[in-house]
Amino acid sequence: MNNSQNSMLARSRAARWTNALRRACALDGWPLPTFITCVLLLGAAVSQMNRHLAARASAARPGQLAVEQAAALRAPAGISPALFLPSGPERELRGSVNLCQALGPAAPYPIRGVDASDTGGCGELHWQTARILFWQAFAQGEYVGHARTAHVPEYRLRVDDELEVVYRITREETSRPYELNVGDEIRVESFTDPNLNRSLVVQPDGTIVLPILNEVKATRRSVAQLREELQEQYRKYYNDPAITVLPIKVNTRLEDIRATVDSRQGLGGGQFRRARVTPEGTIQLPAIGNTFVQGMTLEEVQRELNHRYAQEVEGLEVTPVLVVRAPRYVYVLGEVAKPGRYDLTGPTTAMQAIAMAGSWTVGGNTRQIVVFRRGDDWRLLATMLDLRAALYGKKPTPADEIWLNDSDTIVVPKMPIKVVDEFIDLVFTQGIYGVVPFSFNYTFVEQSAVGGVVVAP
Repeated sequence: MNNSQNSMLARSRAARWTNALRRACALDGWPLPTFITCVLLLGAAVSQMNRHLAARASAARPGQLAVEQAAALRAPAGISPALFLPSGPERELRGSVNLCQALGPAAPYPIRGVDASDTGGCGELHWQTARILFWQAFAQGEYVGHARTAHVPEYRLRVDDELEVVYRITREETSRPYELNVGDEIRVESFTDPNLNRSLVVQPDGTIVLPILNEVKATRRSVAQLREELQEQYRKYYNDPAITVLPIKVNTRLEDIRATVDSRQGLGGGQFRRARVTPEGTIQLPAIGNTFVQGMTLEEVQRELNHRYAQEVEGLEVTPVLVVRAPRYVYVLGEVAKPGRYDLTGPTTAMQAIAMAGSWTVGGNTRQIVVFRRGDDWRLLATMLDLRAALYGKKPTPADEIWLNDSDTIVVPKMPIKVVDEFIDLVFTQGIYGVVPFSFNYTFVEQSAVGGVVVAP
């Protein structure tokens, strides 16, 4: 007889029992105790039938209940668990699969846990509030997953940050005529007197030397302005001097800056200059000298540098790049295994700092951990943390698990009993007993079996 026939026979027998008891209990004139007994027997028959049918169904579909329970756990709030059930032949194949294991990279499973956001930002949760969480969305890729939010909305420079300022020649048309600078090379020609033709370099004093006229101011003048001025001065000696000024080599100041920062022949290549923020909050760059940058974002620094370079030379654009952040440290001392200074390379909490120091030692008062901090104006701040319950795994979302700042000092003090122990050791063991030593001799006297006395020194 197969499972289907067994199930039908059991259902038929249970139905006959139920009908018989219903008819018996419906007879008029039965005493109250007998009526109550009939009702109880009817309930027992129905319960037995339900258990029997459930056992038959489970035997016919091994593992189906586990599959349905797992589907209910995997389904997010508001979505039917039926969508997470396997379909077709896959239902039969998963009957013996342990659904507490991730089936693949795209098949993580939820577990019970505590989410600190359930408090609404106020208060602490306990383990009794645990609920289903999607703990490992990336399965075996958890160690690289979760981009999370940015550490800070914007990064502002501080002392010892190192920048790489990249220079670029824009080669864009300027909004005003080019004015000659020291070192620029020009050629002056005259169609009237070829003896005036010559190439000239603007001297450090900003002048050029010409026949008859001698020194003529050339800097801060455009080529057209210089031609008109020479034309006007030579008219004193020629009716029509017909002067022409041709630029040969211009923008030499820009080329000087470019040569200063040129690293294309080095190992790094490119045109850049490295600069470290000094303790006074400035960086030093060619042509513009010291520039205050502390507390500024990279975008603000770029605007400041381009503005200052535009006042010196046109056609140059700079872009600051943060290449090395200033070192940040956290200090852990007191009752820890390895007190000292530790690098703060990423977001770090108080418990993580204690872990870096090798954990707390026996006798450490984890109820009164003190954190010292310096404010933005270097004033001293302090707070006290109670992390004992969290460190012993009794509190899942401790409010005292705070984020640490640069140069924070974490002190794990001694418990009172250890303070007393050190006091006794210092005052008595090393103090009084060290100055006035005491010695004791013990003598044991034992009565022998024959009435004698045995003395042992």
